[in-house]
Amino acid sequence: MAEALVNLLVEQLGSVVYHHTSEGVKLVLKAKKDVDKFRRTLKRIQNVLHDAEKRQVSDPAVRDWLDELKDVSYKMDDVLDAWNTEIGKREAEKQETQGSSDVDVRFSFHSNCFCLARLNEVTRRYKIGSAIKDLNEELTQIDVDKNKFSFQSTMPAALVNVEQPNPRPITSSFVDISTIYGREVEKERLVSELLRKGRHGLVIPIVGMGGLGKTTLSQLVVKDPRVQAHFDIKEWVCVSDPFDVIKIAKEILELVSRKSQNCSNVLQKLLEDIEEHIKDKKILLVLDDVWTEDQTKWESLRLPVLMKTCSEGSRILVTTRKQEIARMMRATNDMITLGKLSHLDSLDLFYNVAFLDREQDKSNKGFGDIAEKIVRKCDGLPLVLKTLGSLLLHKQTIREWEEVLNSEIWKVKVVQEEVFRPLLLSYYDLAPEIKCCLLYCATYPKDFEFRKEILIEQWMSQGHLNVGENKEEATQGREVFTKLVMRCFFQDFRQDALTNEIIGCKMHDIVHDFVQYLTQNECLTMVATGTRGTETLSANDRVRHLTLISALDDLLQSFISKFANSKILRTLATFSSSITAIESDLISQLKRLRTLNLSHNKIRQLPEKIGDLIHLRYLDLSYSSNLSRLPDGVCNLYNLQTLRLYNCQYLEELPDNMGKLINLKHLHVGYCESLWYLPKGIGSIKNLRTLDGDPSVHCSEVAEALSLGDLRMMNQLRRLEICTSSFGENAASEAEKAELNQKLNLSYLRLYLRYEPNIEANRVMIALRPHENLDCLVISGYHGPTWPNWMTTPYLTRLTVKATSLFCLLLGSYRPLK
Repeated sequence: MAEALVNLLVEQLGSVVYHHTSEGVKLVLKAKKDVDKFRRTLKRIQNVLHDAEKRQVSDPAVRDWLDELKDVSYKMDDVLDAWNTEIGKREAEKQETQGSSDVDVRFSFHSNCFCLARLNEVTRRYKIGSAIKDLNEELTQIDVDKNKFSFQSTMPAALVNVEQPNPRPITSSFVDISTIYGREVEKERLVSELLRKGRHGLVIPIVGMGGLGKTTLSQLVVKDPRVQAHFDIKEWVCVSDPFDVIKIAKEILELVSRKSQNCSNVLQKLLEDIEEHIKDKKILLVLDDVWTEDQTKWESLRLPVLMKTCSEGSRILVTTRKQEIARMMRATNDMITLGKLSHLDSLDLFYNVAFLDREQDKSNKGFGDIAEKIVRKCDGLPLVLKTLGSLLLHKQTIREWEEVLNSEIWKVKVVQEEVFRPLLLSYYDLAPEIKCCLLYCATYPKDFEFRKEILIEQWMSQGHLNVGENKEEATQGREVFTKLVMRCFFQDFRQDALTNEIIGCKMHDIVHDFVQYLTQNECLTMVATGTRGTETLSANDRVRHLTLISALDDLLQSFISKFANSKILRTLATFSSSITAIESDLISQLKRLRTLNLSHNKIRQLPEKIGDLIHLRYLDLSYSSNLSRLPDGVCNLYNLQTLRLYNCQYLEELPDNMGKLINLKHLHVGYCESLWYLPKGIGSIKNLRTLDGDPSVHCSEVAEALSLGDLRMMNQLRRLEICTSSFGENAASEAEKAELNQKLNLSYLRLYLRYEPNIEANRVMIALRPHENLDCLVISGYHGPTWPNWMTTPYLTRLTVKATSLFCLLLGSYRPLK
């Protein structure tokens, strides 16, 4: 996580020196020098972070050093964020007082960040300069301390060979068939693919997360008598990482020639020699543990071309953790995805290892009951089952077995070494910002179903999606999510019935243990055990992400107060809790929050001081069944990007000054049954990407309500759900003002029409013509005499899904458009 945080800071510091207030007053010269020095020091440290991130797993001193670096980096991030917040507020305030022509709603900002807007210019600049100077001294010492670790530089990466701290074991085709369980179906399918006639399906990838048994399955199949008899040559190459083309070619040559050779280092010569030995022979080549996604490296090896000189029916079998590899090899149609073992197969495997030569214990009900629970905890991962089985093989008493069952598995050294190793290898292969996104999942409880869009919005709130990328954060977030899916870090997917897009998933318990292990100093889950305490308390003054489970109303304040440094918290999330109120005193302890998730509680009200959380980007109050209104203080959350109010059934109104939330990107108000309209001020939020829910967007001018015409400035919208009502004689004119046809970024549109049939309905639908870039369209409640032309002609050329209903409910039927 330190690597991504430092990358972000280096970029921010590159521009902050030249950033100035609306009055044109730059940072004082001394602060400019300190910022430059801080950035230079940070860039030196940046060069060794890749090595440090790896070594922290086995070296506590390195982890402590990284923790100190993260402390300073977080502090600097807070300084820059507060400074930029002040600048943004003052510039917006100046624009407002000058009377910007395209802003309809007037308001004035109330600033309360640490460098107060109303202080004189000298005092404000002194504070920012002083804070940066102090942090500079801390970072300089951290830079000095790094030298005692002899880190290897990874800059530039192409010139440095960084060795893995836990190198991947070299595999071979040897296998003990007696220890393999539950892969009969996969084995028979794979054997069938290998024995198939013809050249179709030349490359067959086996894909799955680390520890599922891809290598073991391949070994089993290679030893199958049918496969042995079918192929003239059967060779096994452990590819691993890095993908060294020369080395791989040399190994293949030595294998197919059946002797050690004084091989050339010229790739072309090696490939020619290989071709000579495999020509007109039926060959099975296994490439185990392929990682590279570099198309040029794969093509330079020319294996598919070489295999054409072999006899028909030759095959290349590939094991990998990445679906991208199958795509690169153009073999997705023949891909075999390895899943978890069934519970019965898991039991068989576990029993075979744990009760080796102990038949008397195998029939003991006490051992059996514990074994059942342990096997369920392993959740079908063969590597984990074998590791824990081997651990328990040497434990002779039920008490010892119970201790293993009740302990956190990452605290068991053998499990760290044997189970987390494949996960660590997958983790090391991720880009820094993707690592941050994966580790943030430690803030969720086990077996929790992630909602993809919620997870992406939370990644955004933590700044994980704006590291060196010149693209929309949500788009980058979906790419990160997809990569984590393809690397098998997520499972149990739930798809949207309309679009077939993945909208939810879970994380395997072992993967969850793994991310908690890596974030043990930053993420903490506290579970209430009654009315007076928690199962886990922390004296760690570095915890920045706190999750509360089963928290009661009167315990929330005491939970927070138990921390040595609660004021550095960046995430506060509650699950299965019954909180009814947030006290003003609590807000004063949470000034650094970026993410506040209070969904599924019984909150009646929020304090006005909620507006003091100047760093807050994400606020979720969904399913707050007792919440009737939001305080005006919410409108002071200048940096707020996401506001989730989904299913707040008794929420009656939103504050009139919502237009002050000029950085708001996602507003979710679905199923707020008592919220009949949105405030007109929302129309001035130009950055809005998502507006979804049930409150009416009026088709006529209503003084306090958002109308269709107020949507005209929201040209950044990606997803729009609007409910219209009160169709008068000027409704079509108002609908035209929305200018949906100008919103070229809009990809999803849902129109929910609440009104009695009349002639104006068709005119409104004509006026609501979206841009031709639309991907998905849902219309419900339309009773017009005809469909508008833009729906019946090939205007929406990119449309992949269209759903319509004549009723006020979406029935779920849809047809893909050709």
